[in-house]
Order: sequence, then C-alpha cells, then structure tokens
Amino acid sequence: MTALGFLYPGHSAEDDYPRIEQLLGSDIRLDLVHTDIGEDAHRVDALLEMGSAGRLAAGVEELRLGGAESVVWACTSGSFVYGWEGAHEQVRTLARTAGMPASSTSFAFVHAVRELGVGRVAVGATYPDDVADLFAQFLRAAGVEVTGVRGSGIITAAEVGTWGEAEVFALAREADAADAEALLLPDTALHTAAHIPALEKELGKPVLTANQVTVWEALRLADRRVNAPSLGALFTREPIVQA
Repeated sequence: MTALGFLYPGHSAEDDYPRIEQLLGSDIRLDLVHTDIGEDAHRVDALLEMGSAGRLAAGVEELRLGGAESVVWACTSGSFVYGWEGAHEQVRTLARTAGMPASSTSFAFVHAVRELGVGRVAVGATYPDDVADLFAQFLRAAGVEVTGVRGSGIITAAEVGTWGEAEVFALAREADAADAEALLLPDTALHTAAHIPALEKELGKPVLTANQVTVWEALRLADRRVNAPSLGALFTREPIVQA
C-alpha cells in the first residue's frame, strides 16, 4: 500500500480525492487533511495567509502518523501567489516539517506540463483576473508559454465548489485556444475528476486540472506510476507501471 498525503484548504471539492482513489484502482491510498482556510477569498493577502507555514504545519502530524510517503499542499492559488522563489521556499519548509518529500499544486502543474511535453498552454481560471495573471506569471517563470488566460472573477472557494459539469465545460470552452497544446484548470475547489476524459475528447487536447495533477504529483514524489486513462492523458504516459 502506498499512502499519499494531501493538505487541502477548507471544504469545497475534496470529494474529488476519493473519486480519484477509486479510479486509480490500485493499492494507493489518498489521505487528506483539511487545513484552516482562514478568510475564504481569492485575494492576495488572504491567499498568503492561507498558505503560511503555520497553517500547513498544523496538518502534517496526522499525515505522518498515517504513513504518508509524500505530501502535497493541495492548493494552487495558495502556492503560486508566493511567486516562483517563494513557492519553492514554501515546499522546502513543508518538506522539513513533514520529514518527507513535499510539493504543491502549482509545481504539480509545471511538472505535469513537462511530463506531457507541451510548451504552450491556455488557462481557464475561476479566480479574479489579477490572481489568474499571477498563475500565468508562475508558469512563465517555469518556461511555459501561456497563450491566454480566462478569469471568472469568483472570490470564494465555496462558490467554486458549487460549480457543476455545465460550468466546468463552459469555462474550458471559453479558455481554450487553437494554438494551445493543453488546457489548464487551476483550482482545487473545482470539481473536475469526473469530467477529464470528456473534456479532452471535446477539446482534442490534454486537460490538466488541479486535483488531478495534485494526485499525480504525490505519486511522482513517491516514485509511483499508475496507468489510469479515466484520469486523462497525464495518467497514460510511458513507462506504464500497473499497480
């Protein structure tokens, strides 16, 4: 059994994780601890506080006692808001505190883009435009070309968590661009795990979503690869190792 640890802020789309665990269909366990979200706001000051070392450290002991082999801060905005260097320091601190390999959803997107071998991406964000632009800046710092960013102006994760299939597909269609090789949907508060294959079929390209890449990143840190096409193109890369 491989146990993977996740620090998830508040309560919005955490039910994506048991769904993903089921779709992996293997001896992989996804352990999720909810962190104190503080003020639920896609606003820079609130996001910096949400991702602070103290808030993340509070959930680490439970994951360690559960036998987690890696831990990922399952929050995109609460990591990229620190900038490229600040986000590195955030996960270094988390790794030291947890005593295990650590990452965040923002780095998960970067590593997933590299895994797919794509250079140009479009971004469909639920965030206000200023926060969405910070994600694009983070990607560009990693050497990823961002063809366009579509923000949705939503302030709270709670509201994002109410979105269903129709809203997710509408955002994806509006954000996609012909010259983008992949589409990124960067909010762990957004329910996407059930929709990835259908999104990829409609758009004709890989779709990377926050909770999907977060789980993939935890697997990568634990040196596990799982072939799970129901989780999209990202989970079909070679070498395939069946659990």
